[in-house]
Amino acid sequence: MTNLAMPSEAPSISPDTLLAAVANGLLTAEQAQGLRDLESASASPLDREPHDDEKFRFISGFSDIFVTIGLGLFLGAMGYFSRDMIGNTGMFAAIAVASWLLAEYFTRRQRMALPSIVLLLVYAGAVFSTVAEAFNPSLSIGIGMGLGNHGGLPIVVAGLATAAATALHYQRFRVPVTIAAGVAALVASAVGILFMVLPDFAIQAAKPLLLACGVAVFALAMRFDLSDPQRQTRRTDIAFWLHMLAAPLIVHPLISGLVGEGGSDAISAWSILVIFIGLALVALVVDRRAILVSGLSYAGFAFGSLIVNAGLSDSVVPLTMLVLGALVLLLSAGWHALRRTLVPLLPGALAVRLPAHT
Repeated sequence: MTNLAMPSEAPSISPDTLLAAVANGLLTAEQAQGLRDLESASASPLDREPHDDEKFRFISGFSDIFVTIGLGLFLGAMGYFSRDMIGNTGMFAAIAVASWLLAEYFTRRQRMALPSIVLLLVYAGAVFSTVAEAFNPSLSIGIGMGLGNHGGLPIVVAGLATAAATALHYQRFRVPVTIAAGVAALVASAVGILFMVLPDFAIQAAKPLLLACGVAVFALAMRFDLSDPQRQTRRTDIAFWLHMLAAPLIVHPLISGLVGEGGSDAISAWSILVIFIGLALVALVVDRRAILVSGLSYAGFAFGSLIVNAGLSDSVVPLTMLVLGALVLLLSAGWHALRRTLVPLLPGALAVRLPAHT
């Protein structure tokens, strides 16, 4: 009988296998990219993925979503029952321990992407809350927590403890988002120190401090990025999450003052747009979209103000959405073309360390 089955295709090398090969020294980054290029060239047009230098592993399958739902239900219920038995501090400590133990299976053994991210964030938040709650049992979790009778001390200690705890977590599990979580804890400690040292001027000095922290986080992210211009190792995932943290720390202090202080006039609106264009140029050069996304809401506010000043207040919302949507689509369509124009204008030593402008 004639066998009508189609011949099986040779299995392709997964991206994770190539990353592991580079990390273990079996391949160089250039050799790994050569294998990717060879596979892409031999693939049919329908099988080829669009080029994107900001790929990162967020979900490996629907099982990630299924497990994450289960983690949310389990940890939420555990927190509810443990709070009645051992109080807030004990509840947060129990959640931190449970998150670590669950990571031993879902992160270390199963290597599931989304559950690993969620467990790390829950772990870091639980450690921070445990320490802060221990210093001030009457505090309420939220913005400004621990800034009552104890000044910023709970935040300072909780931030330092969380940074240390996330460092241990990274040594054990190597989840890329861990570095950003630890750095965020250090930023929280810096804010706490500000409220301890300058309580009378802390509110006014908070925005400049957050902006300085954002620039520092951005510099750290770029250090990881520049060490891996082809974005093939774990360093690029670490950089991605650091950029996600740096973006709001830079954008909000830089622009929010223009919104809060007479931001409806045309001068403030145009100032916001000029800053947004500057941030867009930075995003294009470094090939990271996080800082651009963080500024979209402020750009929308500026567009809305200009539309109102033009006498079209009845259509301000749809017109603003139309302009923002068109801007995002144009940037997406012309992203690589714009980079091909901008990157060659940079000093050669810097340009060669940035992602290729394909």
